[in-house]
Amino acid sequence: MDPRVAEEVPMHTVVTRPELPVRPGRRERRAARRRLRRVDALSAQLAQLLALRTLLEDAVEIVRRGWIQGAWFAVDLGDRTRAVSAPEIGLTRDREVTGACLVGAVVQAGGGPEAVRSQPVQRALDLVWHSLREDAGQRVRWCPGPPVRMIHVLDLTHWNDAPERTRGDVVELLRSTVATADAQRERCRSERAALAGSLHLAPREPRFVPR
Repeated sequence: MDPRVAEEVPMHTVVTRPELPVRPGRRERRAARRRLRRVDALSAQLAQLLALRTLLEDAVEIVRRGWIQGAWFAVDLGDRTRAVSAPEIGLTRDREVTGACLVGAVVQAGGGPEAVRSQPVQRALDLVWHSLREDAGQRVRWCPGPPVRMIHVLDLTHWNDAPERTRGDVVELLRSTVATADAQRERCRSERAALAGSLHLAPREPRFVPR
């Protein structure tokens, strides 16, 4: 054989497909959307708890200035102070409020009697009741429903009006409620951080598909 002629060597060409990123499946995408919605809800709750903390601190100052039993508010009539209950609540619109009970202080801090049914006032009362009757580290039961919430408000009123109650007791309860709000904020932060970390979905193992 002529050495100048190169020997033919059989060659095999191996063609590989480029690796494509593996998209998460439908179930993973739904789970991720649920986590995103929960992260958004926790962020909103954190902002609300911060606002409730400020409201409760204002309620502490109201009780320090003047605390009463047997009525919601005390108003200044010029020559005397008058206790105000529900039938005379209109007196608080154009008279200086000089004192309040526990519930009245929260209502006044949230904007006065006109704001009694607002979400900040109602949720602040939820926090106060939780601080009084439940463990501070437990999750607060928000929006328990009108009948249950009314029972909670009556419970707070009876607690305020107990003969042995003092202004110091009420201030201490409101302070502990501020601590409860802080504990709930920490709970929200921890849950949000865990969810945010899990939003980076790990790719699924590719399946072997025979040719």
